[in-house]
Amino acid sequence: MRILVTNDDGVDAPGIHALARALAANGHDITVFGPLDDRSGSSAAIGLTLVSRPRVFKVDITELPGVPAYAVDGPPALAVLIACLGGLGERPELVVSGVNPGPNTGRAVIHSGTVGAALTAANQGVSAVAVSMGVGEPRYTEVAAAVGASAAEWVAAQPSGTVLNVNVPNVPADRLLGVRQARLAPFGTVRASMGESEQGHLEVELEGTGVPPDPDTDTALVRAGYVSVTSIVGVTALEAPDAAAHLGADLARIGAAEQAS
Repeated sequence: MRILVTNDDGVDAPGIHALARALAANGHDITVFGPLDDRSGSSAAIGLTLVSRPRVFKVDITELPGVPAYAVDGPPALAVLIACLGGLGERPELVVSGVNPGPNTGRAVIHSGTVGAALTAANQGVSAVAVSMGVGEPRYTEVAAAVGASAAEWVAAQPSGTVLNVNVPNVPADRLLGVRQARLAPFGTVRASMGESEQGHLEVELEGTGVPPDPDTDTALVRAGYVSVTSIVGVTALEAPDAAAHLGADLARIGAAEQAS
């Protein structure tokens, strides 16, 4: 398969190199295309305006000889969009995003650049895998990359636009307890909190949730030592006939108010 490998930590990050190596070892045609620098938390933003002109650079990654690699001065979703629109030649058949150094679990995945890149691929009709791993030292990035490469084989056989979010504990392979299908926890491993500084300014920071997650959620399973897999979807329309009826009935009032002003 033609696989685009991206991340939100930048093309120089160890995680994207490990993931590209694992996928290449399975015989796939790999192209690396990520942000020029760290764009963590960028979700599915593409960072384009009518006046912005993000540049794409060809880069050399010593650890990946023979693998074409590029960087964009923008978030990972922009890299995915460019590739899916044919900016690097034939569009990818699959997008794999990661390995992110830190879990992407719970409903907080909406903010993740790693997951946002995968959802952008799905929005273009290309299936994708988002791969993240637990924290700690030493880092077993190669283990997470191997799990991600295996997940890519499964996703490739699914309908176009499938997205699988994979989170791997940061342990040696022989200490992984197994793989579990997981539902999203209400929160991720951290969430935003707000407080007032001594100078009276509002300060926002990330801190632990302090809420024990249900045992069948992705956050709990990764903490327990399991690989969690969750199939997720992006933008989906739902029927809302009451909303249309309400607004339709209100159009006359809006028009009358406009004329009166």
